[in-house]
Amino acid sequence: MQFADIKNDIAFRKIFGNENKKEILISFLNAVLKLEGNKQISWVEILNPYQMPIVLGAKSTILDVKSKDKAGNEYIVEMQVTEKAGFAKRAVFYSAKSYSSQLNVGDDYYKLKPTIFIGILNFVFLEGANYLSRHLILDAETQEHKLKDLDFNFIELPKFNKTESELQNLVEKWIYFIKNAENLTVLPPNLDDEGLKSAYTEADRHLWTKAELDAYAYARMRETDEKAREMLVEERGRNQGKMEGKNLRNIEVAKNAINKGLDNETIAAITGLTVEQIEQLRKETKE
Repeated sequence: MQFADIKNDIAFRKIFGNENKKEILISFLNAVLKLEGNKQISWVEILNPYQMPIVLGAKSTILDVKSKDKAGNEYIVEMQVTEKAGFAKRAVFYSAKSYSSQLNVGDDYYKLKPTIFIGILNFVFLEGANYLSRHLILDAETQEHKLKDLDFNFIELPKFNKTESELQNLVEKWIYFIKNAENLTVLPPNLDDEGLKSAYTEADRHLWTKAELDAYAYARMRETDEKAREMLVEERGRNQGKMEGKNLRNIEVAKNAINKGLDNETIAAITGLTVEQIEQLRKETKE
């Protein structure tokens, strides 16, 4: 078997947004949200991941996977490979947009159903050692949970370091699958959940069509290009910082040389500054 990298856009949507294999998403949601008994999700509808802007000119969004259960509760499942500026605000924005878009003009607020956000992150986002965390709107003093319609859950993959033999429950098996599938060649033992079994089957690239493999390869290339671009920006930033630091040091040396009565040409030879820059420093020093 040759499993895909689940963090890849194409692989992630193929597995968790699969209309013909809804048991995958159902199992994942029940495991992550720790739903048991009559609270378990038994059916989901995969929704259009494209969120139209509510107001003309506002920002549209495309989610990785969006669904709702029989009760109308909506679920957003997002895979984030690298941390982007404003990620926390983005998660709130996606959730609030999904929540508010449930209503049509003239509808009453009581029709609104909860929106649950699950972010799977390939970077460390929060303090603490917990790889799975849940965030609710609570009263700051009493911890009362009255505002129940927005629910945020984050899985931080770098914090999950359990080996195959250490997996104790279904949520750990799911996180292990997402983080490590691309490095596996056989199915792990003790796969006693049908949804997770289906996920491994869908992740086997030997069973993919040529079009799916091409899309997967393209998404991987795009991700590599994005990482290279970010590295280039960081390198340029470091170089810019070095240059600015060097210029500041040269300016200080020039100022000291001016105070000691050295001429512009000598100072220029020492610092690398131009005669015009040194003359400007002389004027500033006199002021």
